[in-house]
Amino acid sequence: MNKIAEAPLVIATLGIMLFSMMDAVMKGQALAMGTYNAMFWRMLMGAICVSLLYLPTRPIAASGRVLKIHIIRATLTAVMAYLFFYGLTRIPLAQAIGLSFIAPIITLFLAVPLLGERIGANAKLAAALGFGGVIVVVGGEVLSVGPEGDLLGMGAVLLSAVMYAFNLILQRMQALIAKPLEIAFYQNIIVFVILLLAAPFAASLPVNAIQWGGAALAAALAIGSLMLMAAAYRQAEAQRLVSIEYTAFIWAAILGWFFFAEAVTARTLLGTGLIVLGCFVSARGGSR
Repeated sequence: MNKIAEAPLVIATLGIMLFSMMDAVMKGQALAMGTYNAMFWRMLMGAICVSLLYLPTRPIAASGRVLKIHIIRATLTAVMAYLFFYGLTRIPLAQAIGLSFIAPIITLFLAVPLLGERIGANAKLAAALGFGGVIVVVGGEVLSVGPEGDLLGMGAVLLSAVMYAFNLILQRMQALIAKPLEIAFYQNIIVFVILLLAAPFAASLPVNAIQWGGAALAAALAIGSLMLMAAAYRQAEAQRLVSIEYTAFIWAAILGWFFFAEAVTARTLLGTGLIVLGCFVSARGGSR
């Protein structure tokens, strides 16, 4: 496989890494500030940062079909993200990531009617290997309910995952008609405006430098991830990239161990091996 074919896979992997780091930061923020305030201040920081990058280029305002897709995806993202970050306050990070991996499986098959893509044998095998790796890693913990399991939290993450599947399809559609920086700009601005509607009733200022810094860091990671994923989906079909989503569990395991003292077990290593193998099969599959 040539370097041009590999490029979107590498870009997507980096995007997922940044996104996973943002999840870890946002879990800490949501626990400290509440889900709404964690999102509100992150999106404010993001809107400011991306505006400073985008507006000096003197862009032409989006309109018509392009603006419609920006609005639809940003609205979906606002609800999806709130549900996921709320879930993170109730269940462990690795468990939430494990539950969210239902999204790439749904996306794989949504790509047929919505994007007109064909599902190749390699894509199916890659999805099976990746999902199998998640099952090995998460094991019975995903469905457990107790001190480490919460039905409401798991339900929120699962609903968020279903919405994320549609988000991935919209991401592919959006990437074909808009550039990464434009996508980052409109998503941050629109999501912030949606959250702003509840600000008079729910917003409160961060109480210390750590919370301000966390909001800025989460915003920077989110913008970087969004631009990388937009660039990747601009260059490759959704079915080639969905298996890359499974690498999020690798980062979740590392971040969980580093920040939350979660042990990396033999089961995690085995599952990670299957996930990486699934990504390799996806990369080899091309558009077949």
